[in-house]
Amino acid sequence: MRVEVLLLAGYLGTIALLSAYSWHRYHLTRLYRKHRPAAARVAPLVVHPRVTVQLPVYNEMYVIEPLLQAVCRLDYPRALLQIQVLDDSTDETTEIAERAVRRLAAAGVDITLRHRLDRAGFKAGALAAGLEAATGEYIAIFDADFQPAPDFLRRTLPHFRDASVGMVQARWGHLNETQSLLTKIQAIQLDAHFILEHGGRSRSGRFFNFNGTAGVWRRSAIETAGGWQHDTLTEDLDLSYRAQLEGWRFVFLPDVVAPGEVPPEMNGFKAQQYRWAKGSTQTCCKLLPRILRARLPLATKVEAVFHLTAYFNHPLLLLLSVLMLPALYARHRLGAMNWYQGLHVDLLVFASAVFSFASFYTYSLRELHPDWIPRLRYLPALLALAIGMSANNTAAVVAAFAGRTNEFTRTPKYGAAGGTRNWLGKRYGRSASILAMAETAMGLYMTLAIAYAFVIGAFGSVPFLLLFQLGFLYTGVLSLVQQRANRRLREVSRKRAARIAEHAYPSSLVTK
Repeated sequence: MRVEVLLLAGYLGTIALLSAYSWHRYHLTRLYRKHRPAAARVAPLVVHPRVTVQLPVYNEMYVIEPLLQAVCRLDYPRALLQIQVLDDSTDETTEIAERAVRRLAAAGVDITLRHRLDRAGFKAGALAAGLEAATGEYIAIFDADFQPAPDFLRRTLPHFRDASVGMVQARWGHLNETQSLLTKIQAIQLDAHFILEHGGRSRSGRFFNFNGTAGVWRRSAIETAGGWQHDTLTEDLDLSYRAQLEGWRFVFLPDVVAPGEVPPEMNGFKAQQYRWAKGSTQTCCKLLPRILRARLPLATKVEAVFHLTAYFNHPLLLLLSVLMLPALYARHRLGAMNWYQGLHVDLLVFASAVFSFASFYTYSLRELHPDWIPRLRYLPALLALAIGMSANNTAAVVAAFAGRTNEFTRTPKYGAAGGTRNWLGKRYGRSASILAMAETAMGLYMTLAIAYAFVIGAFGSVPFLLLFQLGFLYTGVLSLVQQRANRRLREVSRKRAARIAEHAYPSSLVTK
């Protein structure tokens, strides 16, 4: 019986740790509601400072031209605006960008292309290299898939009148939100991140972070914080905390929206999440000891702990998934599993976790969308996806603690135009890793757990188990299916191109 007791203790302990993160969602929502911002308007600029717009680019052939067009439409005095295309590409992107930059420069735009061959430091290295040649007092940064509105600078720069402000972050919009179920889920997830996480932290004076794009930095804030560093995969989070530790204040503007593209296919989404999870964990290891030693309010330190350890809940979710079936067996063996007790305990756990999750995302939907009620139907899929991503993100957390070499894996961008499958057959498609098969295996494992729950009469556990089953099968099977479909279409395209070339140049005429 000792083994059964240990299994139950591990199961309940894991639930208790996860409950702390569930409580934290309530806390962020409370901070957001409690600290309502003043209704004062910020006066428009009278004196316009010089601004450098940095565009870090790496193999972005489908989105580079819309980006340049959008940035060149910024409503700002042309003589005071410098645009840097920081290109680390190894494909046709460089040629496309060069043509566009020459055309824009000929039209009087102060725009240059800086092409690096070594890609040292990845995105952080590109930004640091560009900063050496930057002439602006303020640095605006946009990733390749973003399309800022013309009034972006006019709405963000006035907030720098306060000399303590080091960075202003806008909210992300979503160019392809309606493209698929996956993009709709991501939109809800990101909206809650900005509205409640950024909103709650910034309103209450806690630390929050620059998101790598759609923001403006005071140049002196970057420099006094130690500049861009590439020892983590989340250089934006790293610099954000270092700057705030130096005393700089950050401002979040929920009403200023810069739309970008969310990954339309599962393997690209996993690559993005892996990078964020690994980089956040690296930043946690790098800076959390310094934060805890700093002379900061206790509330700021506690919030920083939850923020920088946010991805730790994925190993806990994965551990909980593995323990579910043994815990059911242990409870049955110990005689603690009669119908009433099993239903009562598991429904309580299930209801508290789901209510925390649902209330958090429901509140953010209400804040942003008049049609928030129809959007609620995506919350079960969002919860299942969060569970299904636990294996992918656990691997990232483990890699960070193991000190594995950093490799900045970009999120593929395909351009928002087109139908729901516009990414099929295009370059940059990510391959499914061995984790996709592990996720599928976990889904089958949860199916076994559901069957066992029915056998022993633990009906209260079934809804909980069903979410885990669907989450793992969704992430695993979709990764494999999309990879196969993409490979098949690319092979068809390759054969079609070969036939066209052969027709244009018959083999008998080709000099060998």
